[in-house]
Parts: sequence; C-alpha cells; structure tokens
Amino acid sequence: MKHNPAFSGDASSIPDALHRVFGFRTFRPNQHEAVSAILEGRDLLAIMPTGGGKSLCYQLPAVLMPGTALVVTPLISLMKDQVDGARANGIRAASLHSALLPDERAEVMRALSEGSLDLLYVAPERFALDGFQELLRRIRISMAVIDEAHCISEWGHDFRPDYLSLSAIMDIRPDIPVAAFTATATRRVQQDIMQKLRLRNPVIVRASFDRPNLTYEVREKHRGEGQLAALLKEFPGQAGIVYRTSRKSVNDTAAMLQKRGLRALPYHAGLSDEERQRNQDAFIREEAEVIVATVAFGMGIDKSNVRFVIHADIPRSIESYYQETGRAGRDGEPARCILLFSPGDIPKVRFFIDAMLDEEERSRSLAGLMKVVAFASSTVCRRQVLLDHFEESYPKENCASCDVCLGTLEVVDCTLESKMLLSAIVRTDARFGAGHIVDLLVGGDTKRIREFGHDRLNVYGVGKGHDRTYWRRLIDELVVRKVIARSEGLYPVIYLLDGALGILKGGDRVEMVRVLEKRAGKGIPKGSGTMETEADRVLFDRFRALRKSLADEQGVPPYVVFSDRTLHEMIARRPKSREEMLSIAGVGEVKLGRYGGPFLDLITASEKG
Repeated sequence: MKHNPAFSGDASSIPDALHRVFGFRTFRPNQHEAVSAILEGRDLLAIMPTGGGKSLCYQLPAVLMPGTALVVTPLISLMKDQVDGARANGIRAASLHSALLPDERAEVMRALSEGSLDLLYVAPERFALDGFQELLRRIRISMAVIDEAHCISEWGHDFRPDYLSLSAIMDIRPDIPVAAFTATATRRVQQDIMQKLRLRNPVIVRASFDRPNLTYEVREKHRGEGQLAALLKEFPGQAGIVYRTSRKSVNDTAAMLQKRGLRALPYHAGLSDEERQRNQDAFIREEAEVIVATVAFGMGIDKSNVRFVIHADIPRSIESYYQETGRAGRDGEPARCILLFSPGDIPKVRFFIDAMLDEEERSRSLAGLMKVVAFASSTVCRRQVLLDHFEESYPKENCASCDVCLGTLEVVDCTLESKMLLSAIVRTDARFGAGHIVDLLVGGDTKRIREFGHDRLNVYGVGKGHDRTYWRRLIDELVVRKVIARSEGLYPVIYLLDGALGILKGGDRVEMVRVLEKRAGKGIPKGSGTMETEADRVLFDRFRALRKSLADEQGVPPYVVFSDRTLHEMIARRPKSREEMLSIAGVGEVKLGRYGGPFLDLITASEKG
C-alpha cells in the first residue's frame, strides 16, 4: 500500500529544525537519508551503530510532522532517558508505562488526546493491549518507531517475544510510515526484522558498524583482584562499566572496588528493583563512577559519556560484545574497550552452553562463543575482525586504534614448548591433570611426582625456563586449538587430540600472542577529549561541576544538559556571546535559553583568571 506523504512542508525547514532544536548544522552519516525516508512517508529499516544518532532520525521528523510519533522501546529506563533528552531540546515528549502514578498517566492521556505531544514512548507490552490499539485508531499518529528492533528476531542477541505483536501496527494504522531502528543486525537478522514487522518496500539504511572513536584491546587475564583495580586507575574520575558473567562476581568485584576507594556499584537481576534503579540512577547522575554489572545492564542506558567498558569475563558472542562495548563513547569522544581474556574461562561458559536442552540453541551459542575466542586470540586488527562478523570490510590495513595495530602485542613461537608439553602428557599416559603436568615440566619436587617416579622421566624439568603461568597459558591455548582436551569429572585429566600429531612430528607450528611488558608509549590512549593544557582540564572540571548542578536542579542526567563533546568544543572555542554559543554543536535554542548563561559566565570568569 502506498503511503500518503507525511510531510508537505518546505525542505529548507529541515536544516533549520536540525540547528534550532538539536544544535547541529550538519547531519551525521546516514541521518539525512533516514529522516528523508520518514518525511516522504516510506517505511524504514535503519541499522546504525550506537552513538550514530538514531534518536534524531525520528525525533526531527516528529517535530516537523503533524500528529504524535509512537515510539516502542523495551525498557522504562530507556524511555525516561529519551524523554528527558527530548524535552531538554524543547520537544513535547512523554511516556506511558506501569510505573506512572494515576494522575501522571491521566496527564499523558490528556496531552495525547489534545494532540499536544510530538513523541509518545511505550513498551511492547502496552502496545499489545486491545484498549491501547483501539486508542491508536482514534488519535492522530504521524509514524510508528520500533526501537531496538533486533529484539523481534530469534536470530538476534536479545530476542523478546513481546515484540512479535508489533506487526499489528500495519493493520491498525496502514496510513503511517513505520521506522525500525537497531544498532546490531547481521544480514539474517535484518531480513527477519523486515519479515516479522511486515515492512512495505522499506528504505534500508545500513550504516557502517565501525566506531572510530573506540579503541579495542585484549589483555591476558590474571587471577586476583589487583589487575582490575590497577586498570581502573587509568581512568581517574571517568565513567565506565565493568561486565561480569555472574551475580556473585558482580557483588564481589563491586565490594572490592569500594574497599579501594572507588565509587562503584553493582547491577544484576538478583538485586531488588529499588536497589537496581537506585544504583543505575547514581551512575547516570555521576554520583558513582563505575557500574559493575551482568549483561542485564545496558540496553536501557542512554548515558553518552561512558569513557570505558571492561569485560572482566569472556562475552557470550560477538554481537553481545559489540553491543556492550557500544555503550562507550556515545558522544563521539574517545573511549576504550578492554577485554580481559583467559582461555581458562572457556570451560565455565561451556558448562552453561552444554546444559541447554535445545540442540539448535546450544549449537548456535557454542559457535558464538568460539567466534569470541577467535577474536580474543587473533593477531589481526580487532576492528577488522569485528566488522567482518557483520559482513563489512575495513578499508585500511592499520586502524591505529586497537592493540594489534598499535603494536602492544607480539607473537611468540612456542612450537618447541608445545612439543615438551605434549611429550609430558604422552610419557605419563595421559592420566594426570594440568597441575601435575606443569609441576613435571618445571621440575617440581612434589610428593606425587616422587610417588610415580616422574622425576626420572626425560621430560622432567625440561621447561624450567618458563614459570608455571606460562605453561598454564600454553595448556589453555592448546585446548582452544583442539590439540589437547580436558576430560569430564571432578578431577579432569589432559589427553591428546588428533591435532597433536602434526606438532609432535614437527610439521605444525604453534604461536601464542603475548602482551608486551612495556605498554607506555605504545599508543593506547589514556583518556578522552582534546584538552591540551592544565587550564583546559581545570575548566572542563568546572564545566562538569556546573553541568551536574544544573542537571540536579532540573532532575535530569548531566549529559542531557550538554554532552562531553559539547563541553570540549566550548573549551576549544571559548564562546563569548549567545550567538557564538549557538554555533557550538549540541547547543540548540532551548538549551541556550536554559543553560547557556551560566556557562558563558564561567568562560568569562576563567578568562579573567
């Protein structure tokens, strides 16, 4: 069915609204194409990375088109952030959800019936209600927006059955355009979204998955608390997320960081709703620097100034890793993504995968895990590997923003050591575990070695040139390569697989990636922004304090006032007047009126010294 044109205004009003409402003079890549499709009344599927400016793609048309734009989004917290951000720009926005008080709900319904809302955010569960669908038939709707659209696909990383009801919008309001947005979708998921939503000859905007402001890094994971605590010292006063796989590890890590003086809070599904919301709000409002979380945290977070994401455990898939790292640097400023990887973590994840009853799900999950292992073990540009997963080629040989391309890794030939290790397994008839094999290689004087006479074997002590950590890592590496395997049971033993034969006969080479000891000066960025002088850094801290104060007065997160990128541009350009302030990216007319004066005063005061 052909839609009626949704927008009949002058095309010149589009850049005017872009600047007046949002404070931008130009679109980011792919935004203009998405906006134009909606204004022409076309269905749209936009696959744009986190931080690519998806919300502007429908908020700008919502301002220009008559009626209310219906936005379906999965989480209440995400609705609140989006409504706060829209209202800060002067857009008439509201949300309908179960947490509203009766009088708040009545006020939203009144505004909706009067046609005084540009945007209405709802959850898929509300959309599915018969009464709400009947309401949609009666009121003036400009468009329907499906946010986090990958949730409708069983091939996506976050399938939600509630999303399946959303295709009914085509029957309820066949006269309006439907726009679906997601940050991650393979070609298979893309096709599934279009089919399940029944999109009608949609405009497809498939942006690059590259996030050039993010630096990717994999570090060898060590046991103990010290590694993570030391790592966080590289981000003083900056906001970040630490992901762990279990609730216990989240609680333990948050407690450890608190003891070391960091403002860290836990977040997982085992906490009460009240505590979870309180911790999330503290992080968003910059009352906590670090949130330690399971993957339950993130989708509902619109915080733009997350400067780092650390995976302290192995992610479950490349899609999950990309989505979770994508929460860093949404403002376009530099941010770091660090994965602490140990092959020893793989069996822990395999335990849960092997327990899955559905064979297809088990197979898919295992394949996803192995792709993450390959990513972490690779000596190829991290960005290249990530983009290849989404069927996108990276055009450069060196991205200059991952540990591989920056030269902080080296490849070590461990073929001889692998032969030593495999020989030790053969000489002991594959009847012992990793600990005993390592003791044998380093010449350990243990009771078991003496009891079995292993101190008389020709492999005893041949590996003294390396410490136990090296040999443990080599065992993990050979397990990943399917050269050796661990048996099941309480006391697993190590045994050889077919891949061992090529190494023992001397035909196959084994290499292992090692992090260089001297990291300094290797190009991994330590912070963000473009501040060159101490005066710049002092002014930025004052800007942040002012932003926090204004945000608290307004009851919104600080980044809703101005993003870090906007603050950095203010520092670089030092605007002296309201007109100059309007030329700063992210400063629209409403924000200028609300917040511009105090920032101009602070700039003037800093100039006077």
